Amino acid sequence: MFYDDNAIQFWDEQHSDFEDRFLLLGISSKMRILLIVHCYREQESVIRIISARKATKNESQLYGK
Repeated sequence: MFYDDNAIQFWDEQHSDFEDRFLLLGISSKMRILLIVHCYREQESVIRIISARKATKNESQLYGK
């Protein structure tokens, strides 16, 4: 998913009060369109996944554009 060249990433302004959170819309290795909420932990040099789920119909259409 993080290696999907066509993935779309958005900054989640509404939920970024204490840390910058991002929404990543992309396709998994099993060819499913997913939405992942994540943040970057620079001190640990890691990506922390907050949640992941199957994309809604509208999100899937956005990915397909």
